[in-house]
Parts: sequence; structure tokens; C-alpha cells
Amino acid sequence: MSKIILTGDRPTGRLHLGHYVGSLRRRVELQNSGEFDKIFIMIADAQALTDNFDNPGKIRDNIIEVALDYLSAGLDPEKTNIFIQSEINELTELSFYYMNLVTVSRLQRNPTVKAEIQLRNFETSIPVGFFTYPISQAADITAFKATVVPVGVDQLPMIEQTREIVNKFNSTYGEVLVEPEALIPDNAVCCRLPGTDGKAKMSKSLGNCIYLSDTPEEVKKKVMSMYTDPTHLKITDPGKLEGNTVFTYLDAFCKDEHFEKYCPDYKNLQEMKEHYQRGGLGDVKVKKLLINVLEDELAPIRARRAEYEKDIPGVYEILKKGTEAAHVEATKTLNEVRAAMRINYFEDAELIASQQKKFNG
Repeated sequence: MSKIILTGDRPTGRLHLGHYVGSLRRRVELQNSGEFDKIFIMIADAQALTDNFDNPGKIRDNIIEVALDYLSAGLDPEKTNIFIQSEINELTELSFYYMNLVTVSRLQRNPTVKAEIQLRNFETSIPVGFFTYPISQAADITAFKATVVPVGVDQLPMIEQTREIVNKFNSTYGEVLVEPEALIPDNAVCCRLPGTDGKAKMSKSLGNCIYLSDTPEEVKKKVMSMYTDPTHLKITDPGKLEGNTVFTYLDAFCKDEHFEKYCPDYKNLQEMKEHYQRGGLGDVKVKKLLINVLEDELAPIRARRAEYEKDIPGVYEILKKGTEAAHVEATKTLNEVRAAMRINYFEDAELIASQQKKFNG
């Protein structure tokens, strides 16, 4: 069986460090590993419209932002197909068929859906499109027969629901769909990077993000205002690591070589943590290290983005080619699904012959 990746993001804004450490950095590593036969990265504009239906311009404008973030982070259109979800009509048809395989009560029990409904204050009036997006996501994954789906821990219930749909379909109609496996970040910190304000999640709506496209000045300003330990008032005070956003970010990005380069007083992050905990290390010094660490990570991304921004028509051409490749794969799967469900009436020569015999002897 071919090894295939499918993953993606909703184009509701520029991508930030939470996206980067949670999935995007890993996607680039998987792309360059040579272990996968096909890789599909989706800009999920149709899914984004389920809770932005009244503001389609927001989605339209952010498609190019997400595409630029993908390319600048290192996704290579020669190795990876980047496509726009709404351009693949087959996904909508698959979603319609899969709706018959899922109950309303099962959707209501999905922890991710419940959390997202609360986040968007949809408790009293849930748009049907939003409520059924686990089914749409199953269509996205199965259309490309993805064997691996890189996701954060919070998305595991969605993959489980996809697996249930696959099993239900295959047991009803025959072995057609592929059951995917989730691939979560191996660094626990990367599963959910907190916002700069210490909130549980980096969120555009909360204004607590560091974006991949931020300038060095913007990154510095955001890091210097980061939430640390509110009880660490003086340098001599012992400091706490738990809930300290600066150290959480260092856990996600820092390497031993950063200390040799920027902070030779310490051999590694553990030594710095121990000093902070016993007192004698100020927040400013730790933040300055983080600024340098993030700049090492973001400078190449920023430079690649600047090059792609010089040729926006070329970026749209990359999206067009990726979408065309995705369309070919989705069409193959839909044809197999329709054949298994026996609703491929015009392609079923046996059906036509049997009906001819039925009415004419």
C-alpha cells in the first residue's frame, strides 16, 4: 500500500508559531524524508466558511497568506501538492454519502466538536455545516486514501471519527476506503503552544500570536511582553517554570548550540532552568535568548517568503497545479465509492444489460 499524507489548515489568517510547531515543521520533515509516495496539503477554505459564511472575503484574502506561509516554511511544490479544498467538488459528494453513516448523537459526542462549539458560542444555534465538519474532514482524508494524517492531540477525536466512517463504509459496501493513522508531534510542548499571554492556546482572535511573517521588531516586542512568573519580582527571587511561557517556547525551539552561540554561561536549557528556579536569573536575559532562538528559526522563513511575494501569480499557479493533481486522485476515489455503492448507473454495463433483459426477455 502507498504511504500518503493528507493534512491542512483553515485560511482564516496568517499562520503562527502554534501552527508551525504543531504540524507545519513536521510536514516539512516528512516531505523531505522520502518515506511517502504522495503528500497533499489542503487549504481548507470550505471548512473555514462553516463559521465564516458571512465573511467570505476573509477566507478569499487569506488563501494566499496561508500559501505563502506554507512555501516559506519549506513545503516544496515539486514534492507536495498544495490545493484549495473548495475546488475539489468530489469532496462535497463524498461528504453527502458519508452523512448516512453517522448519527447525530455520535457527532454530538465528538469532544473536538463540543469544544469548538463552545469556543464560537454556537451552543444555542449551531450551523449544520459546522456541526457536520467531522464528516467533511473524513471526506478530505479518504478522498486521497491518506494513510497518515499529522495532527495535534486536540484533533485525535476527528481522526477516530474518520476511522469509524471508513469501517462503516467498508463493512457495508466493500473494502474501498483506507483507514488513516494520526501522527502527533513527538515533542509534548509542540502539541499545544500557549499564547504569548500565557493562555492555553495561541489564537488569532485573542491577539496572542507570533506569526511566521512577523518582522524581527514585532517578534522582539511580543517576546519582551510575554507572560512569565508573576511572583518573580526581583532577579534574586526563585522563579517558577510551570506556566512560564518563555520557558515553554524555549522547550519547543531551543537547542544546545543556541547556548554556545548566545548564552555561553550555560551548557543547555536545563542548566538555565535550574538557575532560574533557585534565583539569580532575570526574565530579561531569558527573553533575550528566546528572541535570538526565534530569529534563527524565522529568518530563513522570512527570506523565502520575500522571494515568493515577488511573484504572486506564480504562487497561484502552484496552487492550481496542486489542485489539479488533487482532483485526479479524488475523482478516482469517488468513482470507486460510487461503484461500491452501486450508484454508477451509466458506467455499469451489467446493470444496463440486466434491465434490457428484464423488459425484453
